[in-house]
Parts: sequence; C-alpha cells; structure tokens
Amino acid sequence: MALRFGIEEEYFVVDPRSRRVVPRAADVVERAAAGELGERASTELIAFLAEAKTPPCDDLAKLAEQVRAMRAAMASAARDEGVRLAASGTPVLGELLPPPITPGARYADSVATYRGLDDEQCICSCHVHVEMPDRDRAVRVGNHLRPWLPTLLALSANSPYWAGRDTGHACWRALTWARWPVAGPPPHFASYAHYEDVVGTLLGCGALMDTGTIFWDVRPSARLPTIEIRLADVAPTAAEATVFAALVRALVQVAAVAVDAGEPAPDPPQELLRAAYWLAARDGLAGTGVDVRTGRPAPFRALAADLLAHALPALSAAGDLDHVVHGLRRLLRRGTGADRQRAAHRRRGRLTDVVDALLVEADEPTR
Repeated sequence: MALRFGIEEEYFVVDPRSRRVVPRAADVVERAAAGELGERASTELIAFLAEAKTPPCDDLAKLAEQVRAMRAAMASAARDEGVRLAASGTPVLGELLPPPITPGARYADSVATYRGLDDEQCICSCHVHVEMPDRDRAVRVGNHLRPWLPTLLALSANSPYWAGRDTGHACWRALTWARWPVAGPPPHFASYAHYEDVVGTLLGCGALMDTGTIFWDVRPSARLPTIEIRLADVAPTAAEATVFAALVRALVQVAAVAVDAGEPAPDPPQELLRAAYWLAARDGLAGTGVDVRTGRPAPFRALAADLLAHALPALSAAGDLDHVVHGLRRLLRRGTGADRQRAAHRRRGRLTDVVDALLVEADEPTR
C-alpha cells in the first residue's frame, strides 16, 4: 500500500513592475488563509517569502490536484494584493540586505541565535513529507536515502541567480543553506535513540535553537508523523513538484522495504556526500558528479537513471511509473529550472524575463 504524502512550498513575493522581491508576504498569506487555504498558508522568517502546504494525499493524482489548487489560491491572493509570486530557490532581483524579518518572538529568537546567517535565509524550497509515524523506522529509512540525495538535488536545481547576479551554480540555495550548523545531508544514525542523543547534544551546546531548527535534508518531522525530505528548490511548476514528490515517495517506500527486511544501509563518507552535493549544486543535471556508492565520477544523468531504476518497484506498485518517467524525460529534454532560468535570460539579456518565466499562475501555463 502506498504511503500518504504531501508537499510544502515557499514562494517569493515580487512587485509586478520591477519584478523585485517585496516584503508583502504577510498580506498574501492573510488573504489566502481567509480563503480556502486556512492554516495551510503561512509566513516565513523573511518577509519576502510565503509558504503553502497540501493536505496528506493517498495517490499522485490527488496530490497533483492539491498542488495546482494550492498554487492557484496563493497566486490569486497575491494578485488581489497587487503583487505576484515567483517559484525560484533564490531571488532573481531585489535588495536583500538587511532582510526584512517577519515580526514574532520565534523569528526574533532566530536572529538572536543565528545572527548573520539569517541575512541569507531569503531562499525558497520544497519539502516532501511521507507518512511514517514510527520514528525509529524513519531514521533508518533516512540512512538508505543518503546515497540518492545529491542526485535529487541535481534534478531539482532551480536557483542560479542571487539578487541580479548569476552565481555560476545551478542550486545556489543549497550552498547558502550549507552554512548552518545542522544542515545538508544527515549523518548515518544507528537508531532513533542515537538520533535523539545527537540532537540532545546539539541542543545542549546551543547549535540548535529547538527541534524545529534541525535542518538536515532528511529528518523525522518535528511536528508531523512523517519523514521529511527537504533538500529541493521550489519547483518552477506544479507538474514538476508533483513528479519530484512521487519520486521521493517511491525512494522512501523502497528504503522502508529494505529496513523491514533488515538490510544494512549504505554508509558513504560524509565528506564524499558533501563533495557530491557541491557538484550537484554547481552543475545540476548537466554536470558530472560522484557516485557516492562507489566513489567514482559519474554524469548526473546516469545517476538519475540509476535512481529511477532503484525506485522502479515502488513506482510500479503505486501506478506512478508512467507519470514519473514522462516527467523525467521532459526534464532531461528541457533542462532543470536553473537551465530554463538562464535560457530565459539569454533570449533578451533581461533578468525581468527570468522572473516572468517563474511567476506562479492561477491557471498554470506549460513552461
């Protein structure tokens, strides 16, 4: 039986004329929450960012419908407030320093704890939650996911620009995020007790403000009975977000079967994972990474094919295989979000065109 899953997405609020980010997220969220989204719309630390969440879904068709409806509701709320939303991992245009911090005690505590790190938290990601109430099982599943994380990062790269500058990377968001004390690929954990022991040490020394600031790319959710995979840039389109979520759920289900069978998880060295992350963030699918299972160089397109083959049993069982294969072929043909951002810029040399290509629409066009 396929596990329930859902998505959280963050979007930039942009001025429709200048296409620069503007600190109007609270207005957009208030309007969206007053409509159909309710508590599924929320603000973030930086006032440029608005977040929305789907409910848990049983199958891919339901999730696709929920993501489209969620984006439509957020886009409509933004238009009603005289602004727009853009789906990019980093802001293409805008003045970012000092960042406008959303009011609230928790955000004030974050600034007091993390200081200058919060200055570059102007980033938008996609978090996929997969149902897993057994936290020990969730930690062990996370161990099995670690070798696939760099490839997932390459597939979802959608953040080449930062405030008017091409960073030379496909996923700049991942590199700004990597500065945090508890972020990036998680360590290998022997059990949930081991996980809790490490987290307790990090809380005790002040590296964590609370369990909500465990920013490893895979973790048992701090507030939901799920395993949370949180390494991706927000997808340019609802369709891409849905394909990515289906692929993640399939990887989780394959890993859960391995855990239940008592199979040991691969344990690539953390330094190799870190290097693989950087290669994925620099070049995305177009580049050569490293297969952390073998330590040998490998094109990310070949690693993506390996990932699909690994996920195949769960994709087939859920009836998702054709949809995901079609989505991945389309991605390989058209390029990642980062590739398409740069293509939009090349056409006329205007970053405003990049923002326009990323706008979240109530009736999403094909792009």
